[in-house]
Amino acid sequence: MEEVVVKKLDPQGRISIPAEWRKKWRSDKVVMKLREKSIELTPIEPIPPTTLFDSIEIPDEVDFTDPHSLKKALSEKQR
Repeated sequence: MEEVVVKKLDPQGRISIPAEWRKKWRSDKVVMKLREKSIELTPIEPIPPTTLFDSIEIPDEVDFTDPHSLKKALSEKQR
């Protein structure tokens, strides 16, 4: 279902997004994309930190107390 609302810009170029729309979002941040003659707003969904656990694989022989060793292992992994 598409909902259309016409809003007027204030002197600073701001608009207000209807509260009913914002309440459905789980974030207060949006991505703005400038299309040819339109602007697209997309709410940014928050990512739980647990999704990042174990997302980087590091060899067992890396010494985590040595930052140089850790940096070298991470840079080799990106190749």
